[in-house]
Amino acid sequence: MRRVPHALICGSLLVLTSCGWGAQSDDQGGKLPSAPMGVTAAAGSATSVHVMWNRASGDPEVTEYVVYRGMTKVKAVPGTEHMVDITRLKPSTTYVFNVRALNADGNPGPPSKQVRATTPAAVAADEKAPTSPGRPSGKTVGSGSVQLSWEKSTDDRGVASYDIYQGASKIHSVGGGQTATVVTGLRAGTGYSFTVKARDAADNVSAASDTVRLTTAPGSDSGKGTAPTAFRATTHLADGAYYLDLSWIPPDVDGVITEYQIHLDGEAATSLVWGGTAPSKEATYSFYVGRDADVTHRVRMRAKLPDGTWGGYSPERTVTTGAEG
Repeated sequence: MRRVPHALICGSLLVLTSCGWGAQSDDQGGKLPSAPMGVTAAAGSATSVHVMWNRASGDPEVTEYVVYRGMTKVKAVPGTEHMVDITRLKPSTTYVFNVRALNADGNPGPPSKQVRATTPAAVAADEKAPTSPGRPSGKTVGSGSVQLSWEKSTDDRGVASYDIYQGASKIHSVGGGQTATVVTGLRAGTGYSFTVKARDAADNVSAASDTVRLTTAPGSDSGKGTAPTAFRATTHLADGAYYLDLSWIPPDVDGVITEYQIHLDGEAATSLVWGGTAPSKEATYSFYVGRDADVTHRVRMRAKLPDGTWGGYSPERTVTTGAEG
């Protein structure tokens, strides 16, 4: 097998960290965090919105995230968190949010892209809470994640959202039409207890579901439950050069996958960050690998999960330039 130097190019939809995109500096000479990625907003009730983003990792360290409604600062959370509920909002109103990360000196990086959420209409004199979510179940997904599911609740005015609790702490919310979620960033070999509560537009909250008790696998593992699936790799020739063509389906997690790491021939070749709207279904990417035919490459990839941890690797694929895909 012949080997060629790895050469990668920047695409119009993807920004590759190997292409020299660096953080700006603050007045104290420290690096400023980049804009938070994967920001989403969804109404939790007629008066609240759940805002979520991908937690940053690496240099510079993020010590705090600040959430803005329009130009107004409405919430600040520690850098270890990546979601928050914005309350005391008006019913039937569209709100615009963005998030900024702060470094250790308290200086903010650039704002994230803006996201919008519309609160549902208020329901007059609604004091009846939804029924408790039924038949909750779950399974471990390796050493750091679990998958939870439940049967939908009923409510005379409709369920607006479901709140997921880890012990006594609320850790996430999903929309009222969703009956499953993936919780990541857990410790290996640790027991956890999860419950689910339903919430309606009037902020009436149901009783907790039955408890789901799960223990994550000990040590580290492949994390295949958080790996990209349907991963394929082929090559094509264009203008006398060979390109590696990748396609995959992002991991099924709550939040948006915006960053991936590609390993080529056993080495980390590059991290790529989605610069536009990241795909939730099939994703594709091509990059240059050289001008020689009959060169065999091994390739695999993994995704950075919304909580800032890396997911499992995809299966490794082997491709040879000049061979039919």
